[in-house]
Amino acid sequence: MQKTGRLELTWVGKYEDKAIEPRILLEDVSKSYGDPSSENMLIHGDNLIALQALQQDFAGRVKCIYIDPPYNTGNAFDYYDDGVEHSIWLNLMRQRLVLLRELLSEEGSIWIQIDDEEQAYLKVLCDEIFGRVNFVNMISVNMKNIAGASGGGEDKRIKKNCEYILIYAKDYYRLDMFKGAYDYEEIGALVERYREEGISWKYSSALVNPGEKIYVGSTVDGTGDEIKIFKRVGFEIKSVNQLMQEDGMSERDAYNKYAKYFFVSQMPQSSIRPRVMEKVNEIGRDSELYSIEYVPKTGRNKGKLYEQFYKGKNFRLFAWLRDVSEEIDGSLYKKTLQGTYWNYVSGTKNLTKEGNVEFPNGKKPESLVSRVFDMASDEGDIVLDSFLGSGTSAAVAHKMNRTWIGIEMGDHAYSHCKARLDRVIDGEDSGGITKDYNWQGGGGYHFYELAPSLLVKNDKLPIYQINPSYTFEMLCEAICKIEGFRYKPQDVFHGHSSEKRFIHITTEFINAGYIKSLSARLAEGQSLLIYGTKVQSDMVLPDNIEVKKIPKDLLEKCDFESEVQ
Repeated sequence: MQKTGRLELTWVGKYEDKAIEPRILLEDVSKSYGDPSSENMLIHGDNLIALQALQQDFAGRVKCIYIDPPYNTGNAFDYYDDGVEHSIWLNLMRQRLVLLRELLSEEGSIWIQIDDEEQAYLKVLCDEIFGRVNFVNMISVNMKNIAGASGGGEDKRIKKNCEYILIYAKDYYRLDMFKGAYDYEEIGALVERYREEGISWKYSSALVNPGEKIYVGSTVDGTGDEIKIFKRVGFEIKSVNQLMQEDGMSERDAYNKYAKYFFVSQMPQSSIRPRVMEKVNEIGRDSELYSIEYVPKTGRNKGKLYEQFYKGKNFRLFAWLRDVSEEIDGSLYKKTLQGTYWNYVSGTKNLTKEGNVEFPNGKKPESLVSRVFDMASDEGDIVLDSFLGSGTSAAVAHKMNRTWIGIEMGDHAYSHCKARLDRVIDGEDSGGITKDYNWQGGGGYHFYELAPSLLVKNDKLPIYQINPSYTFEMLCEAICKIEGFRYKPQDVFHGHSSEKRFIHITTEFINAGYIKSLSARLAEGQSLLIYGTKVQSDMVLPDNIEVKKIPKDLLEKCDFESEVQ
């Protein structure tokens, strides 16, 4: 172990890192699906290699990463070896998290779902990789009920029903503000539940007629801006029971019909209310209801002309049910802002049916992943899942109009992910969040396989050689990627790293004459890196030309045996 003198998590093999070969991605056009202009990517292969392969094009561009890695529980899951020895698991996670961090945009965030077997270790590991200052939150997610038959019998341990999501920013101070997460409950059902549980439901009065407004004077807010004051004449306030009797309707229908009129009166801690009270008392109060109009400096109505109502001698403020509710499919739903506890028990009840693919013990609800993407990204943003599993994250991102990258190593990249996504594109996936986002099909993705390693060991000799499956074009693209050049064949050059730095790759014999002919193609101030398999020794090179040999100089750049077996 290295002794760095700082607080960190250590384990066997932590400091045995090897440079990962940045493989090229080979599109399998026969498996790509839908709109060919789509930028979505489904990648089959080891996610460590795939993440390295993405660095050149996507470093600093991914807005939100959601991963649900194997939990290292010791169970043999159908599709994952989820019982990797502890040090190995930490090493595998560390390598991937380092690469994932590089892919995040400066305003982006990563969300990692885990259970309590590795949560504490993962938290310390992420503190080290992302920086403790960039820790945002840990969310507890209730994934199942433990009561009744599903709860099992007595045990030394408390039954598990929660998992956790660790959230880290790339840069906390540049992190975009998360949108609020809400739970929704239909108002009629909510009122009935409150009554059964003995909870007081306070939104029982409706301002069905605000009456005539008469201007009586003005005051000012804390910055000196005008607040106009009106008294209300001829207003009508009715209880929900009155509305039910008058209209001959049920309580639920009354709430749906008069939703925007229901309110509860409050005594808020506000700097505006006492100013209004003082002005009205100065003028002379002669109404039970007053309203004001002003432009708030903060809050949900910031910058907009806003109306507030005050009732009675204590000027109790109206808080509207409409401000904490939302109409969905003709019914009113109370929305409750969620904190760091999310209840997804109901979301897991029909989980096996989502996407029409089975993924025992590994699938997460589309509603859960959509909440993450909704909070931390906008339409068109790039989102990524490098442990794609059954394809949930990609399916959700597709329906939410995000640009997505999904990586999956197993054969279920074909049997689960591709099959599921094809149905999403065809508009045949009716589960999950389909209805919430009115998804009817469309879009597409490109399917990629990871190229095999560029260099392989010779069958008979203890040396490395170019992989015989590589074409010359693949060789050029791979070397460009390894050296950090953009692969773009033009004239005698195969790529560039800037307007003045180029690369040339050849399998021909490189001698002084070859160098001279290439040198003639360079303009003043330009330089060239040449890679070749056969190079004349003892050549005198111009200052602006560098020559490297295949495979010797490539072996010094990265590890060509880093793929998980």
